[in-house]
Amino acid sequence: MKRFTQWLEHRWVNPAYVGWLLLGLALFFFAAATNTLAGWLYVISGVMLALLLIAAVLPPRNLQGLVVTRSPLTPVTAGVPLEIELQVRNSQRQTKSLVQLIDPLPAPLGPVQTAAIATLAPGQSHRWRYQVPTTRRGLYGWQTADLRTAAPLGLFWCRRSAEAPATAVVYPQVLALKRCPMLDSAGQRQGQHWRYSPLAKADTQGVTRSLRPYRWGDPTRLIHWRTSARYGELRVRELESITASREVLIGLNTTARWDEASFEQAVVAAASLYAYALKQGFAAALWLPDVDPLREAPRVMHALAAVNPVPGRNSRSAPWPHRPVSLPPVSTLWLTAAGAQSVALSAGSRQLVWGHGDIPETFGNTLSSLQIDANLPLEPQLQTEVS
Repeated sequence: MKRFTQWLEHRWVNPAYVGWLLLGLALFFFAAATNTLAGWLYVISGVMLALLLIAAVLPPRNLQGLVVTRSPLTPVTAGVPLEIELQVRNSQRQTKSLVQLIDPLPAPLGPVQTAAIATLAPGQSHRWRYQVPTTRRGLYGWQTADLRTAAPLGLFWCRRSAEAPATAVVYPQVLALKRCPMLDSAGQRQGQHWRYSPLAKADTQGVTRSLRPYRWGDPTRLIHWRTSARYGELRVRELESITASREVLIGLNTTARWDEASFEQAVVAAASLYAYALKQGFAAALWLPDVDPLREAPRVMHALAAVNPVPGRNSRSAPWPHRPVSLPPVSTLWLTAAGAQSVALSAGSRQLVWGHGDIPETFGNTLSSLQIDANLPLEPQLQTEVS
């Protein structure tokens, strides 16, 4: 019955409780009139049916000409509210009144959100902003927003869907790590470097990057007197220091057998390790199966928001032969689950293992491993010393 009434509401109109009651009374009076042949009963039933007909025609007309647009959604981190904005514009010459705007959010984001619009004059727009709390990372998409009304008589509900596509990107939480011995000790002692991109950053010492006009508070030792004399105004040197950065690859083994809590914690660990590596001056990249290493921060966070485990493909009980996962020859932080298939990692790599069980073997190397307990806070565990 509920499905039928929803179909009526979307396709035509659905009687409200009062509408069903009035329709029943009209049929009752009509049946009584046919039995008694009383003209006044025919009049009463006719007036009721006419009123119901008018009440059924007006709600769809009240929704005509309403245009719904949605502002682009800004990606947020899990725990930060998601800002959603919708705008309804009346493109017709008639005033629209008593309209309900409904945003059918995906279930993981929360319940359906509604807002009431009292009146919309011709050409007027109504802007609706609201926030949705986010608790878990992910990509959430929905395509429509609904307009619903029973105006002006309130006897029939009418709902129409408007195209308003949205994609909400919720990044995983990034822990503010103060130290991470597992990552700090990764790589060979002499250092591994990107071949193409040394890191250059603004500094108070080093080589001159450019000259700019003097600003209040600049140290006088940075004034370039020869250029200042040429231009007739003080010019200050901007300095930069160039450092070669060690390369580290953060690999997330999505093909291991994960339980939900452990995998979500591993994704948070990957995001936190990536952010910490950039902060420490590493040239960091994220590796996922069947995807080229990702280096840009927006692409890394988007990939971590969308990633999901693919169980069975890389487990010890997989039906096909043992075949080690192939990673680039770079020092790697390997995030995996206990009991996963063996991997081939380069020298200086480390692995973080979730769960209690056999630690995955590696080909040609004995790696320092850190076992993570999903039932304990993650941040202190990532800051423990390497065994």
